[in-house]
Amino acid sequence: MTVLLRGGVDASGERVDVRCDPATGRIAAVGPDLTPAPTDALLDCFDMVVLPAPAEPHAHLDKALSAAAAPNPAGDLEGAIAAWHAYRPSLTEEEILGRARAAAHELIAHGTTAIRTHVDVGPGIGLRGIAALRTLREELAEQRLARLQIVALISPPLTGPEGEENRALLAAALEAGADIAGGCPHLDPDPVAATACALDAAEAAGAPIDLHTDETLNPRMLAVRDLARMVIERGFVTGAVASHCVALGVQPPHVQEAVARELAEAGVAVVALPQTNLYLQARGDAAAPARGITAIRALRDAGCVVAGGGDNVRDPFNCVGRSDALETAALLVAAAHLTPEEAYELVSAGARAAMGLPAIALVPGSPAELMAVRGASLADAIARGSEHRYVIHAGRCVARTEVRGALAPLSTVPSHPVFT
Repeated sequence: MTVLLRGGVDASGERVDVRCDPATGRIAAVGPDLTPAPTDALLDCFDMVVLPAPAEPHAHLDKALSAAAAPNPAGDLEGAIAAWHAYRPSLTEEEILGRARAAAHELIAHGTTAIRTHVDVGPGIGLRGIAALRTLREELAEQRLARLQIVALISPPLTGPEGEENRALLAAALEAGADIAGGCPHLDPDPVAATACALDAAEAAGAPIDLHTDETLNPRMLAVRDLARMVIERGFVTGAVASHCVALGVQPPHVQEAVARELAEAGVAVVALPQTNLYLQARGDAAAPARGITAIRALRDAGCVVAGGGDNVRDPFNCVGRSDALETAALLVAAAHLTPEEAYELVSAGARAAMGLPAIALVPGSPAELMAVRGASLADAIARGSEHRYVIHAGRCVARTEVRGALAPLSTVPSHPVFT
């Protein structure tokens, strides 16, 4: 059956009905008042906004939901890395898969229909995470729930004799089913050489690259410039993403603008990750701590593709998080001073562009990747963050959460009110 989302409004507040065809996976019709057809399964979208579905450009599904098992009392990045590396040798493939599946299902229920996850590869974990996430990718595809991309996140070092085993593991991960080469050049003894090694692996596999880049407030660390330069020099065209880029946010404006132009010229997309970076960074600053977010405005002004992601969820790197793109958008409004429209663009169109996926629009022929969420407008939906949602992937309704609330009459309010 076709699916008709009826009675909602679009991001601008205009009345809109949308018919989706699961046979083609595309939007079949859009209008202010479509007549239901006998083949339509109706979704009542009264008091809801119908939007292009968000995408998650930077998850860590292998780590998700592990905060209790791998506590990080320090709360900073170094503490998180130490806690996770001490814990991960004990992980089985089944345990990783179970938590990753639960975290992916949370994302889908909140409207996300495409996910890119970084997965640890290295000493103590080997390729177990890759195997677990490969199984999950197959599950989600078979069940037609969402699309999953896997980044092989190799542990440092990647350079020198000490990095020989890790270089071999990165190549093996790409052979074993990872889609994208990853790494953390800024944590390597030689960030420039580490960036080159990661690009070597990506080129050998014909894969894109997505690096954790400059996840520090140290203004002297700008490895992202090396990535932009090397992408241009090599003619690397399979897709490059720099995630985090926190150090760029503490540069003076003229440096931000120059680096943004370099990234735009190279076609390197940048993923901002507000929640985890707000959580981890500037822990030692007693007064006026830096926000820990990249230079989003300068990047957008330069024409760079910029995405917003949720990053870690309830693990040593971030003890909170709802796996909800609207939470990410709200943080971008509050902490990065974007408008609600700009913030949602980062978690939807920007995220899909960074992931190499086609754009979504409320027009016939567009891929039917949609989210309907309670709210009178886009800004209202972001502010509310309601769980009341319908999620459309490839033209099918893959998640449906309906919320009903009631306040008891004042004359009958019990000592402990109950709300449903």
